[in-house]
Amino acid sequence: MRTYGCQMNVHDSERLSGLLEDAGYARAAEGTTADVVVFNTCAVRENADNRLYGNLGHLRPVKDSHPGMQIAVGGCLAQKDRGEIVRRAPWVDVVFGTHNIGSLPVLLERARVQREAQVEIEESLSAFPSTLPSRRESAYAAWVAISVGCNNTCTFCIVPSLRGKEKDRRPGDILAEVRALVAEGVAEVTLLGQNVNAYGSEFGDRQAFSKLLRACGGIEGLERVRFTSPHPRDFTDDVIEAMAETPNVMPQLHMPLQSGSSRVLKAMRRSYRRERYLGILAKVREAMPEAAITTDIIVGFPGETEADFTETLEVVREARFAAAFTFQYSKRPGTPAADMPDQLPKEVVQERYERLLELQERISWEENQKLVGREVELLVAEGEGRKDGERRRLSGRAPDNRLVHFAVDDTAAERLRPGDLATVEVTYAAPHHLVADSGVRAVRPTRAGDAWAARNGRAPQAPGVLLGMPKVGVPAPLPAATGGCALD
Repeated sequence: MRTYGCQMNVHDSERLSGLLEDAGYARAAEGTTADVVVFNTCAVRENADNRLYGNLGHLRPVKDSHPGMQIAVGGCLAQKDRGEIVRRAPWVDVVFGTHNIGSLPVLLERARVQREAQVEIEESLSAFPSTLPSRRESAYAAWVAISVGCNNTCTFCIVPSLRGKEKDRRPGDILAEVRALVAEGVAEVTLLGQNVNAYGSEFGDRQAFSKLLRACGGIEGLERVRFTSPHPRDFTDDVIEAMAETPNVMPQLHMPLQSGSSRVLKAMRRSYRRERYLGILAKVREAMPEAAITTDIIVGFPGETEADFTETLEVVREARFAAAFTFQYSKRPGTPAADMPDQLPKEVVQERYERLLELQERISWEENQKLVGREVELLVAEGEGRKDGERRRLSGRAPDNRLVHFAVDDTAAERLRPGDLATVEVTYAAPHHLVADSGVRAVRPTRAGDAWAARNGRAPQAPGVLLGMPKVGVPAPLPAATGGCALD
């Protein structure tokens, strides 16, 4: 399974893996040639097409030498390109869209029997993803989709045409899924939606999202609740109050800005202006002074002037984001922005992009330095630190979602498992992470740690010395899998 794009795609891939395992497939062992390869694609960036067709080209000789191998392509790019994929890569066996991921096992079998490619794209959702079986990558953290689709019409975004109009799940179904996950040992859930805080619009309750956050606060054993990504248009005071008053809702907010220029925001068809955006941030920080706020920013939108870009830099300076996911504007055929005049030269966009990166890097470092000397409780993570093994460290996420690498002695290493909670003191700050080398102050074992131990064949009360030492590199930071892509 190869996944590109936002957290919604990651969540869909867990469902696809669950569907295949339910149908009798098993994950291919490391170093072996898989019988089935599935690409879950993204269509937000301009190079998405090249990336997919490049990967498919590399797989062709592998498939030629491995009789019976099947290749499936799903996700947003499949929804967009449809039969074009099979035309350009006739060795692909299955193409399915964003609305019918549940069809994959049947389509694979049909392609095998009929010995011809199966292309099935539906125009509306056939089954909400969370009704399908799942194979979660983490024993202690889980995605929970509360809505799919988007009702916005941002001129740069192709997602609404690929994911469809917003469709909301009923609150009872969401809470039932969260309770079931907690019963399995999950300690942290992230509520997902293309426009997550617009939740409730389909059934006419403007406060449905804040009510959902408060309801999650009443679920015993649920340590942490996060959500991504909200839209400034729908970010209301009741959501801020729910975040501040619900202990297990984390003081972390990913709030896409896209541009600091009100003129550009209007051209983007974003239904807020810089004053509204900064006003939301001020309210959040008044209610939760410790909150870490991250964002998405697009550089080089058609018609963006140097004065417009200067306004973006001004907002970044005022907002003091903990981190920003920055993108050079990418023309997507089928979006209004692709046909706008005054498309900017690549060299202009690159120069502005580098200036923005330099500014945000400095702010991120300054904001992280404020945490040196502070004690934080970390949810111990798996696979977050590339050099943890050689430096005798584990890694974890603070309540505000900052990544912290922390030193462990033999005793702490034996006790701590991914999913457990560890209290440490921050001793060093870098722009993108923190370090705590003063030792573990306290350990709080959790059912999530037990779940991790059970999944990995470990006795819950006797984890190995190197338990939790990651074997893979640092994954892309939240959001996401998104940042600023399919999530609004």
